[in-house]
Amino acid sequence: MTETSAVASGPRGQEPPAGQGRSTAGDLGLLAAVAGVYTLVQLTLVVRGSGLGWDETVYVSQVARDAEAAFFSAPRARGITYLVAPVTLLTSSVGALRVYLALLSGTGLLAALWVWRRLLPVPVLAVAGALFAGLWITVIYGPQAMPNLWAALGSLCAAGCFLRAARDRSDSAALAGLGGAMAFVALMRPSDALWLALPLGLAAVAVPAWRRPVLLLVLVAGTALGCAQWVVEAYTDFGGLLARLRRASEIQGHLGWHLAFDDQVRALDGRLLCRPCDEPWRRPVTAVWWFVLPLLTAGGVVAAARLRRLPVLLLPALTAPATAVPYLLLIGYAAPRFLLPAYALLSLPVAQCLTWLCSAVRPRLLVVSVLAVALAGHLAVQYAVLAAVAARGRESRVAFGRVAAELARQGVRPPCVVSGTEAVRIAFRAGCASRQTGGHDRSITPAGLVEAARERPVAVVMAGGDGPPAYADGWRLLRLPDLPGRPGLRACLAPSARPGPGSHLSR
Repeated sequence: MTETSAVASGPRGQEPPAGQGRSTAGDLGLLAAVAGVYTLVQLTLVVRGSGLGWDETVYVSQVARDAEAAFFSAPRARGITYLVAPVTLLTSSVGALRVYLALLSGTGLLAALWVWRRLLPVPVLAVAGALFAGLWITVIYGPQAMPNLWAALGSLCAAGCFLRAARDRSDSAALAGLGGAMAFVALMRPSDALWLALPLGLAAVAVPAWRRPVLLLVLVAGTALGCAQWVVEAYTDFGGLLARLRRASEIQGHLGWHLAFDDQVRALDGRLLCRPCDEPWRRPVTAVWWFVLPLLTAGGVVAAARLRRLPVLLLPALTAPATAVPYLLLIGYAAPRFLLPAYALLSLPVAQCLTWLCSAVRPRLLVVSVLAVALAGHLAVQYAVLAAVAARGRESRVAFGRVAAELARQGVRPPCVVSGTEAVRIAFRAGCASRQTGGHDRSITPAGLVEAARERPVAVVMAGGDGPPAYADGWRLLRLPDLPGRPGLRACLAPSARPGPGSHLSR
C-alpha cells in the first residue's frame, strides 16, 4: 500500500493496517540504522569518562555488589534498578554499565518503532526515530541509569500495541504487548503509567470500533501489575499507600497547581534539574524546537487526515499532552527528562508532517532544502548542548574521585559512613554508606551517627560557609577538593577516621 492510497475495507470488526503492509528486511534495516546511529552517538559522545549522577547513584547502589544501598525515598520506583542489576551485580565499572545501557536503549528504540510498522510507513517511523533520538535529552539519558527514557520507549510501544489490538482483534501479540508495555512503564514510573493509561482508556471507551472489554482489561491489568511492587513497598516501608503518596508529594515540593512551562523551556539549555528554576533564560535558541513542536504536530494530524490515517496519529498526538500534565501543571520545578514520553509520542505526527511536506508540497526541491537547513540547525544546537552537558559529567566524575581519594587518605575507608553535602555520591565513590540526619533522605539520628562513629570512620561533609554540626564537636576538620557548584568543601572526621595510605578508587 502506498502512502496516499485509500484504506480498503476489511473483515467485520477488523480494520486493515495503515502502514506499508508486509514487513521486509529493508524495513528492519532502515529502523535498525536509526537505532544504530543513536547507540553510536551515545558511545562516542556520552559514555567515555562519565560518572554517576546523584539519582543514578541511589538507583545503582540498591544492587551494586560492593556498595551499601542509599536511602530510597518515597517517589522512587525500582524499575531502573532491576534493569541495571545484571551488570551492577557483576562489576562496579561505570563504563560497563554505560555501554550496556547504550546498547539496550538503542535496541529499545528499535523495538518501540517496530511495533508501529503495521500502522505507519517505515520511512515515517525512521524519521520519527531520528527526531526523537536527535534530542540532546534522549542521547544523554540513553546510557544513564534513569527511568524516564525507558518510560518514554514503553509509552511509545504501549500506544502502538493499543492501536494494533484495537484495530485488529486477531492481533493477540499486540494485546500481550500492550499489557507488557504498561507494566514496564509502571515499573519504571507508576505515575507516568497512570497518566498514559488515562487517554488510552478513554479512547477504548469513546471510539465505538475500539470498544473491547479485553482491551480495557489488559490495559488496567498491565498497569496494576507494574504498580504492584511500589504499592506493596508502600505498606512495608512507608506506613501505607496514602502515607507514601503524601511523602512523595512533600519531597516533590507538594503537588498542586504549578505552571512549569517556563521552567521546562529554560531547562532546555542543558540543565538536568532546574530546582529552583530562577536563573535567567540565557540561550533562547535552545528552545526554538519546543515552540515549533505544537505546530508540526498539528500539521501531522492534518496530513494524517488527508492520508486517511487520522486515528493512528491522533491517538499519540492526544496521549502525549496527558503524559506531560504532571510535569507542566502540577510540579513547581523542571527537568527536561520528565517530558521524554511526550516527545516520543509526538515524534510520530511530527514525522508525518515532515514527510508529507517533502512529498506533497510544491516546489518540492525548495521545501526539502528549507527543511534540511532547519533540521541541520536544530541538530547543531542539540549537539552543542549535548557536548556541554557531557563535559560537565566528565568534570564531575573527576571532582568526586578527588574528594573520595582525599577522604580515603584521611582514614575514611570501608566500612565507613558519609553524611552531609553530596553524601550519596561521595559515599558511593568512597565505598561507604550514606546517612543523613535531616532533610527528605533522613535515615539516621545525630545520636545514631555518633554511635556509628565509635565503630567505623564517619565523615560529615559541609559546603560553603556551613559550620560543623553540634554533635561533631571535637571532630577533626578537613579541607576537601571543591566540587562543581560546591566551593569551600570541608569535612568533619570522627576520631575513628585515622589517616593512612591512600587507596585507588575506580568508581
